[in-house]
Amino acid sequence: NLVPHEAGKHCGFPHLWGTYRYITVPTPTRQNATHPGVSHPAPTAYRPTGSRPQAQQPGPQSTTLPRTKPAPGRPVKAQPHDGGWTLPDIGAQTANGIEIGWANVGGAGQTGSVSRSGKTTQRYPLDHRAWILRLGFRRSLLRPEDSERSDRVTYIELFYDLIFVFALTQLSRYLYANQSWVGALESIILVLALWWLWVYTTWVTNWLDPAKLPVRGVVIGLSLIGLVISTSIYDSFGNQGLVFAIAYVALQLGRTVFMVLALARHDPALHATFLRILLWLSVAGVFWIVGALMPLSVRLPAWLIALAIEYGSASLGFRIPGLKAPGVDDWDVSGPHIAERSALFVIIAVGESFLVTGFAFVDQKASAFGISGLFLAFVNGVAMWWLYFDHGEKAGSKAISASSEPGRIARLAYTYVHAIIIAGIVLTSVADKSVLEHPEDAMTLSVAVTIVGGPLFYLVGLLLFRWIVTRTVLVSHIVGIALLALAGAAAAVMTPLGLGAVASVILVTVAAWETIARVRAGTTDDDSG
Repeated sequence: NLVPHEAGKHCGFPHLWGTYRYITVPTPTRQNATHPGVSHPAPTAYRPTGSRPQAQQPGPQSTTLPRTKPAPGRPVKAQPHDGGWTLPDIGAQTANGIEIGWANVGGAGQTGSVSRSGKTTQRYPLDHRAWILRLGFRRSLLRPEDSERSDRVTYIELFYDLIFVFALTQLSRYLYANQSWVGALESIILVLALWWLWVYTTWVTNWLDPAKLPVRGVVIGLSLIGLVISTSIYDSFGNQGLVFAIAYVALQLGRTVFMVLALARHDPALHATFLRILLWLSVAGVFWIVGALMPLSVRLPAWLIALAIEYGSASLGFRIPGLKAPGVDDWDVSGPHIAERSALFVIIAVGESFLVTGFAFVDQKASAFGISGLFLAFVNGVAMWWLYFDHGEKAGSKAISASSEPGRIARLAYTYVHAIIIAGIVLTSVADKSVLEHPEDAMTLSVAVTIVGGPLFYLVGLLLFRWIVTRTVLVSHIVGIALLALAGAAAAVMTPLGLGAVASVILVTVAAWETIARVRAGTTDDDSG
């Protein structure tokens, strides 16, 4: 047990017993804020043991503990005060700068933190969470600071993504078989639900370290539930509705509960936010389950309400009336990790479009029309890949790293806008299959909407993405959107193969235009974005 200086009881130490591990960079002396005349050597480490010292020894004395490596936590700079430096919640001053590392395990007081990007965020009092602290993981599951693992995408995350290859394939199959306004609305619900499952898990693994066994085990468990969801998607508005809803709610709530327990002792601010997330997802879960028990006429609006709750609560920062805003915009996120995970999901979606088209091609006899349709599908995939990865993919990572509000950038650019990009890729895969199977049939409204709508959604998503992360509007994208709208207006006089060819030419033109503009501006591959 550490027995502090006699005057230490005036420095704010008592309320920290059993609360923090307190690590300082050694300084020659430390002056007591309440009794300036009293000084003693600054400790190299302060480790409360969970109990107060039994007695204070009279007279000046000090204790020096062995130097220890700071425990995982968020470092915070001491603040300047009257020519010295004031330590938060302690009140001691030093003549020189001092840096403190906090590993929060309970207690009172508000502290600060410095994120992975070096920006200060706030911690919140923990008194009201004492019962949760007893349930939380003692071992920190957070990603290590200043390590290559802090931003690295792990193989277990890619394993989780594999489940969504099958899910997107089933989704494309459903949309192709239900080309009506009701079918389109149902498909939108399923696309947004799948994206929400994936992006929430990506946020979780942005903070937690998948290399640690508890996190890895949870991701594997989520993958199993995701497989159940994938198998029930096609009949989710039929007999498999309850299976889909239960699996969806179980994945959402189970992952969030694990996050709450993982953060309880180690990141109070983020923990408070995930408690709010858990509340919002629980409310939405009621509508998912109730909707699944009801006929289709009720299921559709109930699930729409559930999605509105989930997306709406996130857009409002998971605020709860009467409680302080959780400060989602200041979330400490890894820009490179979020950007790479989203880019990999775009690759998965493009690969899924090749699967859909490839299966459709091998199921029919070889013909000139079939070969042409397969070639156009390949051209669409290449153009979409080029538009995303040639110049824009790096922009998001750079913007998050440089922003004072990394959470806002990540939430808007990746949580919301990327849903539009993925929807465009899925819709394009459905269009490719329609062109392949009905190249010379008379044009219908649903086929025209899928052929033009997929590339149009994709370009709109990229346009919004670049605006959010770089505040630039690409003329090439605006021109491409306008040309696609004109092609859609003239769809009645074209065959599906002809309209598909026009859409492919537009995508290739936009991709070439953007690359030529980048090269002429002197932007190298390394500086792109």
